[in-house]
Amino acid sequence: MGKITIWYDEAGDYLEVTFAQAEGYFREVAEDIFQRVDESGRVLGFAVFNFRKKSLAPVEVPIELKGLTS
Repeated sequence: MGKITIWYDEAGDYLEVTFAQAEGYFREVAEDIFQRVDESGRVLGFAVFNFRKKSLAPVEVPIELKGLTS
Protein backbone atom coordinates (compact mmCIF):
# COMPACT_ATOMS: atom_id res chain seq x y z
CA MET A 1 0.00 0.00 0.00
CA GLY A 2 1.33 3.42 -0.93
CA LYS A 3 0.79 6.75 0.71
CA ILE A 4 -0.22 10.16 -0.49
CA THR A 5 1.54 13.26 0.83
CA ILE A 6 -0.37 16.56 0.75
CA TRP A 7 1.41 19.84 1.37
CA TYR A 8 -0.02 23.36 1.28
CA ASP A 9 1.97 26.59 1.48
CA GLU A 10 -0.47 29.27 2.62
CA ALA A 11 1.87 32.19 1.96
CA GLY A 12 2.55 31.04 -1.60
CA ASP A 13 -0.99 29.68 -2.12
CA TYR A 14 0.52 26.43 -3.46
CA LEU A 15 -0.87 22.90 -3.05
CA GLU A 16 1.20 19.83 -3.85
CA VAL A 17 0.01 16.20 -3.73
CA THR A 18 2.59 13.42 -4.08
CA PHE A 19 1.79 9.78 -4.85
CA ALA A 20 5.38 8.53 -5.14
CA GLN A 21 8.80 9.82 -4.10
CA ALA A 22 10.87 9.53 -7.27
CA GLU A 23 12.88 11.66 -9.67
CA GLY A 24 10.55 13.60 -11.94
CA TYR A 25 9.60 16.90 -13.50
CA PHE A 26 6.47 19.07 -13.75
CA ARG A 27 4.43 19.49 -16.91
CA GLU A 28 1.56 21.96 -17.19
CA VAL A 29 -1.86 20.37 -17.86
CA ALA A 30 -4.06 23.45 -17.27
CA GLU A 31 -3.60 27.03 -16.13
CA ASP A 32 -1.69 26.88 -12.78
CA ILE A 33 -2.06 23.05 -12.64
CA PHE A 34 0.91 20.75 -13.14
CA GLN A 35 1.47 16.99 -13.10
CA ARG A 36 4.75 15.68 -11.70
CA VAL A 37 5.83 12.76 -13.89
CA ASP A 38 8.84 10.48 -14.22
CA GLU A 39 10.79 9.90 -17.45
CA SER A 40 8.31 7.21 -18.59
CA GLY A 41 5.32 9.55 -18.05
CA ARG A 42 4.05 7.87 -14.86
CA VAL A 43 2.25 10.45 -12.72
CA LEU A 44 4.02 10.96 -9.38
CA GLY A 45 1.78 13.77 -8.14
CA PHE A 46 0.41 17.17 -9.01
CA ALA A 47 0.65 20.81 -7.97
CA VAL A 48 -1.84 23.66 -8.04
CA PHE A 49 -0.74 27.29 -7.93
CA ASN A 50 -3.25 29.90 -6.70
CA PHE A 51 -5.20 27.12 -4.99
CA ARG A 52 -7.34 29.35 -2.76
CA LYS A 53 -8.48 31.36 -5.77
CA LYS A 54 -9.54 28.11 -7.45
CA SER A 55 -11.08 26.50 -4.35
CA LEU A 56 -14.53 27.95 -5.03
CA ALA A 57 -14.84 25.57 -7.98
CA PRO A 58 -13.67 21.96 -8.32
CA VAL A 59 -10.04 21.58 -9.35
CA GLU A 60 -9.74 18.76 -11.89
CA VAL A 61 -6.37 17.18 -12.58
CA PRO A 62 -6.26 14.54 -15.34
CA ILE A 63 -4.55 11.43 -13.94
CA GLU A 64 -4.65 7.82 -15.12
CA LEU A 65 -5.14 5.57 -12.09
CA LYS A 66 -4.43 1.96 -13.03
CA GLY A 67 -6.64 -0.69 -11.46
CA LEU A 68 -9.50 1.67 -10.54
CA THR A 69 -12.84 1.89 -12.27
CA SER A 70 -15.47 4.59 -12.05
